[in-house]
Amino acid sequence: MTDKPRIVVLDAFTMGQDVSWEAIASQGELHLYDRTAPGQLLERARGAQVLFTNKAVLSRAAIEALPDLQCVCVLATGYNVVDLEAAAARGIPVCNAPGYSPPAVAQHVMAVVLELFSHVSQHARAVREGRWSAQPDFCFWDEPIVELAGKTFGVVGFGAIGSRVAELAHAFGMNVLAYAPRPKAQPPYGPFAFAGLDELFADSDVVSLHCPLTPENENLVGARLLSRMRPTAYLVNTARGQLVDEAALVQALTAGTIAGAALDVVREEPIRPDDPLLCAPNCLLTPHVAWASREARTRLLRITAQNLRAFLSGQPRNVVNGVG
Repeated sequence: MTDKPRIVVLDAFTMGQDVSWEAIASQGELHLYDRTAPGQLLERARGAQVLFTNKAVLSRAAIEALPDLQCVCVLATGYNVVDLEAAAARGIPVCNAPGYSPPAVAQHVMAVVLELFSHVSQHARAVREGRWSAQPDFCFWDEPIVELAGKTFGVVGFGAIGSRVAELAHAFGMNVLAYAPRPKAQPPYGPFAFAGLDELFADSDVVSLHCPLTPENENLVGARLLSRMRPTAYLVNTARGQLVDEAALVQALTAGTIAGAALDVVREEPIRPDDPLLCAPNCLLTPHVAWASREARTRLLRITAQNLRAFLSGQPRNVVNGVG
């Protein structure tokens, strides 16, 4: 492609206001839209050779209605918002951004695990409410404070993020179990073992999800796997909300089948005000922020700018739908 392409970003607001688009703007005619509703997509994308999306859905109908479209760049590692088959049928490469978020996501996972085991925010809130000042003793605690050392951490999905989380769990003295659907190299630390899903859910004190969403693993964590967990165990999900049967999770939390959950993602985002998870006991919810450190978002834009440069040079990279 010799002429500078028309580049449209459908949901630039997701990247925040503290990062630069210059590396992408320098490669074409850049049009940034903070948010794009489904009814606005075709009008805004018309004439674009390159589309950038994070969460805006590119369906088969949309792809077929955009004759000028030549490349889709996903501002994320997950790419389930794009109909890959429809893009491939048109010879349109879909490029994602792997590897930008492991440090941020792993840090978030350990932050919520520490909160679940140490209850830091609960005790800090009690101090501000005056309860420490009113105590006759030098200290108090409302919940058991449990050490991570010696506990077992189960990682479902052992890619870049899952393996990074496992390293941090090991650094806290935890035993690590990992489930990987395809063979992976054994890490250079222990105790560590690969395990099947049933064994991992049964033997772990924490189960953390780090697999992509596919048609095969939607509702992967349902009533059966939840029933195998220990009543003292916690579920953590920073991957995709659709990996979890949320009704089954609410039931497990309510019944005390598991001790609690920390969810950074839910099935419908933003979360509905009447979502049962909001009332479920021992359910820590954060607004899909595990990936969102400034450093991670800067890496994400750098990788995406490299994807665009590679496509424009005729050698697309990080292609997830087999179009070279």
